[in-house]
Amino acid sequence: MKKLLITGFDPFGGQTVNPAWEAVSRLPDRIGSYALTRCRIPTAFGRAPQAVLNAARDAQPDVILCIGQAGGRRALTPEMVAINLRHASIPDNDGNRPQDQPVAADGPAAYFATVPVRAMAQAAEAAGVSAAVSYSAGTFVCNDTLYTLLHHYRGTAVRVGFVHVPFLPRQAENGQPSMALEDMVRGLTAMIESLS
Repeated sequence: MKKLLITGFDPFGGQTVNPAWEAVSRLPDRIGSYALTRCRIPTAFGRAPQAVLNAARDAQPDVILCIGQAGGRRALTPEMVAINLRHASIPDNDGNRPQDQPVAADGPAAYFATVPVRAMAQAAEAAGVSAAVSYSAGTFVCNDTLYTLLHHYRGTAVRVGFVHVPFLPRQAENGQPSMALEDMVRGLTAMIESLS
């Protein structure tokens, strides 16, 4: 059986819950041909990707899939690209707010995710969950994590991806889009099943 390391962030930005971790914590231990290892990571520049790398050192996964919250989005959105930029509009959970800094001084401008992003989106849609490919993971901790992992695992057999999830209904205010937790779980399960 193949091994999947899947991560979700802790709450940030004044929220008391993060749907990413809520969904990850409810996934079954085995999905398709993958045995899952879960890891909750801090919403903090540098510390988040390091927590994933530490967990990966123990788990030795074939695939790493990180899940993050993107308030304002309506669908599960697997990310196609990570860019070499840290730029925060709000502080992270350590109080850091980098402005126009590179993630890796020696890294290229961008990396493409190494998981089948389009197939993942299609699998979630086929399971009845709204999904779409995203071409921007932003410049906050989610992108910092995805870029760092892709940089670290470049040229290796370990595949890396990232999926943003919407707010939960209880987080949404003033008509903001949201998604039920059970739909997130169903969509993520379908995405994992689509990994070859």
